[in-house]
Amino acid sequence: MSTEAFAPDRPYRLSPSVALRPEPFGALVYDFTTRKLSFLKTRLLVDVVHALEKTPDAHAALRSAEVPDGQHDQYLDALAGLASAGTIEVRGD
Repeated sequence: MSTEAFAPDRPYRLSPSVALRPEPFGALVYDFTTRKLSFLKTRLLVDVVHALEKTPDAHAALRSAEVPDGQHDQYLDALAGLASAGTIEVRGD
């Protein structure tokens, strides 16, 4: 679990210990380190998580995944929760 606060201006990625399995509702999330199973409840959130690896920061990931402007705060909150759980982490680049 991350103790660092989520900062949307930083680059993130899916944690190497986490696997996503696509599902019609979004994705199952399995952390091989903690053996915790969780869910991404929308396909758009899955797209955002995948975009994190290819974009310079979380704001750019939201734009890349075409999250509507009015929903950015909601998705940033979701990403903060994923960071707190260790599902995503800051990239070292």
